[in-house]
Amino acid sequence: MLLALDIGNTQTALGLYDVDSLVGHWRLTTIADRTADELRLWLTGLLELEGFDPSDVTGVAVSSVVPKITGTFRMVASKLTSGPVVVVEPGTKTGMPILIDNPREVGADRVVNAVAGRERYGAPVIVVDFGTSTNFDVVGPGGEYLGGSIAPGLEISTNALISGAAALRNVEFVPPRAAIGKGTVEAIQSGALYGHAGLVDGILERLVAEVGGEPARVATGGLASTIVPHCRTVEVIDEFLTLDGLRMIYERNVDEG
Repeated sequence: MLLALDIGNTQTALGLYDVDSLVGHWRLTTIADRTADELRLWLTGLLELEGFDPSDVTGVAVSSVVPKITGTFRMVASKLTSGPVVVVEPGTKTGMPILIDNPREVGADRVVNAVAGRERYGAPVIVVDFGTSTNFDVVGPGGEYLGGSIAPGLEISTNALISGAAALRNVEFVPPRAAIGKGTVEAIQSGALYGHAGLVDGILERLVAEVGGEPARVATGGLASTIVPHCRTVEVIDEFLTLDGLRMIYERNVDEG
């Protein structure tokens, strides 16, 4: 089985694949200060808790935007399995031309999303990943990665608002009774949810106009189901797009050697 790990700044998504079937998936808090031993115990304990035998893991695929722990995860992965370990980084075979000024600086998660988006929805396609930041990644009509946009995520922008205003407080990200909030909590909920949905729609409209044609518009990430229902321009939520992209890139690198 293949263990896929997408390490984000806030959360780490994990998926366990039996060939191309996702048989287990988890989303946990990213803790950058874990040691290699702690990470190994964490991974094996998680698998065992869910009824899986860690010795059945025959390969590991990793994407990470947290350089501090990328090497630690690489070390742990090599101890977890005797099979291949594929870390998405410059030089990894993706099958996708990266047409930006400095291809080495594009985040691994963005490349993975672009690869999976093209494979599952064709080209052109725009993937919106709702995480710590809200990332927009554009694949052109020829299947090449063109670049995109990065905006502050829903949680980080709302937290910045609340921390900078003494009279405001944390709220649950649920729709208020109406856009016109009748109290502070509803006003924050209205601004946060509808404001972020408007941000997504506005950026997507510009990206669609620049790429041309009718690109598919796909959402993924931990907050997708919270925000997308309030968007006009996103067509589909694909919860496991990033994990599927890791599986695709792993197979390309292992099969091609």
